[in-house]
Parts: sequence; structure tokens; C-alpha cells
Amino acid sequence: MTPDLPTELFIDGAWRKASEAGTFPVEDPATQQVIADVADGTVEDGREAAAAAAAALPAWSRRPPRERAEILRRTYELIIRSKAELAALITAENGKTRADAEGEAAYAAEFFRWYSEEAVRITGHLGHAPGGDKRIIEISQPVGVALLLTPWNLPAAMVTRKVAPALAAGCTVVVKPSHHTPLTALFLARLFAEAGVPDGVVNVVPTTRDMAVTADLVGAGPVRALSFTGSTRVGSALLGQAAQRVLKTSMELGGNAPFVVLSDADLDAAVAGALVAKMRHNAEACTAANRFYVHASVHREFVARLAEGLSALEVGPGSTPSVQVGPMASAAACDSLAEAVESAVDSGGRVLLGGSPLRGPGYYFPPTLIDAVPPSAPVLDHELFGPVAPIVTFDTEAEAVAMANATEMGLGAYVYTRDLRRGLGLAEQLESGMVGINVGVLSDPAAPFGGVKQSGIGREGGRHGIHEFLETKYIATQW
Repeated sequence: MTPDLPTELFIDGAWRKASEAGTFPVEDPATQQVIADVADGTVEDGREAAAAAAAALPAWSRRPPRERAEILRRTYELIIRSKAELAALITAENGKTRADAEGEAAYAAEFFRWYSEEAVRITGHLGHAPGGDKRIIEISQPVGVALLLTPWNLPAAMVTRKVAPALAAGCTVVVKPSHHTPLTALFLARLFAEAGVPDGVVNVVPTTRDMAVTADLVGAGPVRALSFTGSTRVGSALLGQAAQRVLKTSMELGGNAPFVVLSDADLDAAVAGALVAKMRHNAEACTAANRFYVHASVHREFVARLAEGLSALEVGPGSTPSVQVGPMASAAACDSLAEAVESAVDSGGRVLLGGSPLRGPGYYFPPTLIDAVPPSAPVLDHELFGPVAPIVTFDTEAEAVAMANATEMGLGAYVYTRDLRRGLGLAEQLESGMVGINVGVLSDPAAPFGGVKQSGIGREGGRHGIHEFLETKYIATQW
């Protein structure tokens, strides 16, 4: 690793040790070796970070939008310049392949380019009241200090997808990254400072005391907005805490994406899309295809082709250029996948490929394909977050829609068909915040990212993302 890699808390523009001088180890999931010891933030450190953000808020929120935009643009350029170093760091602490890490670094940078453009497009409205007694003025103002809680699976992109729109809106932030992948967030903090982000505008507090630090910041103090990406279980608990102070919240939670292959699908495209939708980022993504629904007429050929594609993927350390599937995040993740496979088999499924963890060191689980899974199988009810693909057969579109919607989640979905009218009609029926028709990648900085039902509240990215950090003010006047 880089010798000068930042490992301390970043508060009010300065690097500092935790108030209790404690640290925690960060592990490489490919080798199980410790790659760095990082400052372990405390409740007091969280309070200091929030206080710094509050102190920096007035000046930053009053800064001309063009000036904020130029700082965001410089941040984009710095991330692009540092893409190779950032990608190596992502691979080291997250485990994903170098190709996926480089893709994530580029994706992360794009949020700063996009919101450097959106920062100068925050508009209002002027109109007459219908009764003629006053004018109605609407303006947008920054919500204030925002607490940003980011996950381990995309340690760069989930930071920038929140920080960029918050700063564009004029907010200041406290970032609490996952303690599994804090090094990426700290590296980005250094780039933010280099780009000219003023002291206190962005503060980063890694900690293993997640619940205590978060509950304290949500429960009192200057935080007025909470943005979280993670599991539905944790998001639900955070919503309960945020409700006590009626904080503005945005939640990007779990997924259970259906991948629907219709009878007229181009199978070459469908298999290629399935491999991308399932296996990007080691299959540890909330948008990953989780359940495969394949029409009976193309089932046998699709499964054979998918098995061939999955079996060709090389498993190993993400730093090895030829590797296409890196390690899982932890031993617990491998155990959970093994239990899911066992559950699918108990329900009547047949394992065609993979099925059990590989020997270490490192947390490896091979691409796994399970055919003949009954529609009622419990394995279809939860997010797998790993390279396990259960296949279900259907006969009619109505059956496919009913099975795809038979979940409390509704983040992403995929449909493959040669008939665009048919695909669009199906997309309208799917209870998902995002649908890909003949595409295996949903995410784009210019598009709204988010789900329905228990997959979240609000949207990130696109023109929508900045509004999660703005409040509308109505001013009544007459002249």
C-alpha cells in the first residue's frame, strides 16, 4: 500500500487521531492480511465532526454556485488523475477485480462532474396567487448539515454519489464509511481538500462504533439530513431514529432484482447481460440480478449458455489481471451463500455449477448456478449478495410479472425481449424503481437511482439527487 495513505480521522480540514487513540484493522479479503490500522472514531469525534460541519455551513451555503461548481469540477479531475491509485485501494480493501475497481473509480468521479453542472441550475419559481392578493415566490435552500452513511461494496462511488450533490446544494457533511472499507473514503477526503473544499465542509469519521456514533448524531446536534445506503433492516432502524427529530432522509436499501427472459429474447444478448447484471463487483451489488425467470421455450438453451459463461470466469485475488471474480467480503458472506444454496436444494433446485466455498486463504465463493428452483422457494425471498443464480421457469408473462413482484423489495429489474413495446409494457408492470430493457447495467450518474417498497426512499443521481439536500421555501409578498 501507499506509505502515506491517510488512516486518521478527517475533521475540520485536519487529520487527527481518535479521541481515545484507538484503531481498528482493515483486512484484505483476498488474503485475510491486515493492510492498515485506521483511527477508530468515538461519539465525541462524531460530535466534533458535526460541529465543524455546522461552523462551515454558513460560508459554504452562501458561496456562489459557480464557485462551488468549480471546486466540484476540480475534484472530478483529481479523481480521474488518481484513478489507478484509487482502484488499487478499492481492490485491496474490498476485494473486487481491478477492472471493476477501475470502473467504480471512473463512475465515482462522474458524480462530481455531473453535480458541478447541476450546482448552477438550482431554480425557483415566481407566480401570482389565484386570488390576486399576493405573489408566490419559491426558492430552494440547502437543508444544512448532512450525515452520510456509506457501505463497503462500492466504497468510492457511494461516497461521491452522496457528497457531490450535498456540496452542490450548499450543504456540509459528515461521512461515516463502512469500517470494512474506510481507506477509500479517507483517500477521497484528501482529494477533496486538494481540490479546494474548505475546512469543515467534508468530515470523515471511520468507526467500529457504528450504532453509537450514528445514534448520537441522529439524536441531537446540528444534523438535519440523513442519507444511508445499506440493508433494509438497518435502514428501517435508522428511519425510526430519524423520525424522533423529523430529519430529512434518503434511503437506498436492499434489492432482490428479477431478471426476466421472454420467449423472443436474443439469447446471446440475454446471457451477456445476465453475466454483467449478476457478476459485476463480485455480485455484491444491490442492483445485481438475484432471481432469474426464464420462459420455458428458451429455458434449456439459456441455462446451458449461462452455465458455460459462468464456468469460464476465473476466481482469485482481484489484483490479478486475469481474474474476473474476486473474494467475498467476509467468511460470514460465504457461509450465508452456502446456506442459500442448501435452502434452494432442499426446495427442489439442482446445482449445475459451484455451490460451496473455496479453500482459502481469502473468502472465495465460485459462480453458482441452480436450476429448477420452485417459484415458492425461500431462496428467492432475500438478497443473495453473491455469485449464486437461481433459475425459475415460467409459461406466461402474467406469471413472470407476478413472480417478479412477489417480494417486499423493488430496486432494480431486468427484461430481455426483441419487442421493445412488449418490454416497455412489462417494465410498467414491474414494481421496481429501475428497469433495464436489454441492458445489464442500470447505474448512471445522470439517471435517478432508487427503489420502491422496502428498497428505499428518495433518489440519488440525475437531476433528482440534489433535491435530497434542498428544502423549498415559500415567500409571500406583494408589490
